[in-house]
Amino acid sequence: MINSQRLGELFKTLVEIDSISRKEKQVGLALEKILTGMGAVVRYDNAAEKVNGDCSNLVAKFKGTVKADPLFLCGHMDTVEPGEGIKVTFKDGVFRSDGTTILGSDDKSALAIIIEVMQVLLENKIDHPPVEVVFTVCEEIGLLGAKHFDYSLMDSTFGYILDSTDTEGIVTRAPAANKITLKVHGRAAHAGAAPEKGIDAIAVASAAISKLALGRIDEETTCNLGTIHGGVATNIVPEFVEIHGEARSQEPEKLEAVTRTIVDAFKAAAKSFEDGSGFPRIDVLIENDFSNTRIPEDHRVVTLARQAAENLGQAMESKTIGGGADANIFFGKGIMAGVLGTGMTDVHTLNESIKLDDMVRSATLILEILKLHARESRQ
Repeated sequence: MINSQRLGELFKTLVEIDSISRKEKQVGLALEKILTGMGAVVRYDNAAEKVNGDCSNLVAKFKGTVKADPLFLCGHMDTVEPGEGIKVTFKDGVFRSDGTTILGSDDKSALAIIIEVMQVLLENKIDHPPVEVVFTVCEEIGLLGAKHFDYSLMDSTFGYILDSTDTEGIVTRAPAANKITLKVHGRAAHAGAAPEKGIDAIAVASAAISKLALGRIDEETTCNLGTIHGGVATNIVPEFVEIHGEARSQEPEKLEAVTRTIVDAFKAAAKSFEDGSGFPRIDVLIENDFSNTRIPEDHRVVTLARQAAENLGQAMESKTIGGGADANIFFGKGIMAGVLGTGMTDVHTLNESIKLDDMVRSATLILEILKLHARESRQ
């Protein structure tokens, strides 16, 4: 029932519209035109000014044909770089770029799939629940669109985000994350004439980092110090260093513990360099980047997807991932968002690709979910 040719053509059209983060306006206008032409009521929130971009989050509402709880379908409009001037190739059923850019199946495949599903429902007059389509901005640079989304525009309390690889998996667990900024203030001095008068901020930071276990802490927890900047010249004892890192865990208590361990290590290192002058000094900024996702196995969003997959003769496994997605932000707002796959592979690289058959498989699953939800609501 899914029109594979139409789906592929729409995907190619959307991919070739530039929409790197903060510059999603043109693809937003294209989507708005399509959705309005399908009879949806389309609105934008005011996220653009908050994320310093040219486009806000888009919400399109389709009336249901049966009395049922509304359900949302979501994807993000932005892509990573290099994502401008994308030229799509299609050979042997596989979409790729010409090798000079990413392809943009993350997450243009979701946009095309969602629109194709709604077109099939409407043109075939298939019973369906009220559907809210949510297309976010700036997902790739910190889930900014979801963080600044006007949730009053949504009536749904559950639904699906298409932003994963596996077409036979649903993400039910994802970690919470903290951003960590550490500023080490030492004291400058001439490195040749009077190094003993200085306090080396780089040495303080190094002492702290040497005491830390970084990377994989356990099966649920990771941490990383990703950037370090400091110093002015080789003949000056560095008085300032700034370190940026993160910690993630499936368990909030473990996230708090590993974050505290990092901070404590820097404070202990600073204390070991103290000379009674008040230096070195450590400034710490901890920012919760996103909360964890944990959807119960018996929640409707999981059971619907699993039953729909079974109806199609497919598997549907619950997945635990180590990354964050718009789903984490939705979950923090009390909205259950199961993340489903579209088949995209090697995303964020020049080797990115996606099979048309996988997009059709994903669309068929979403269609079956909506049909099943409508049938169950009539019972």
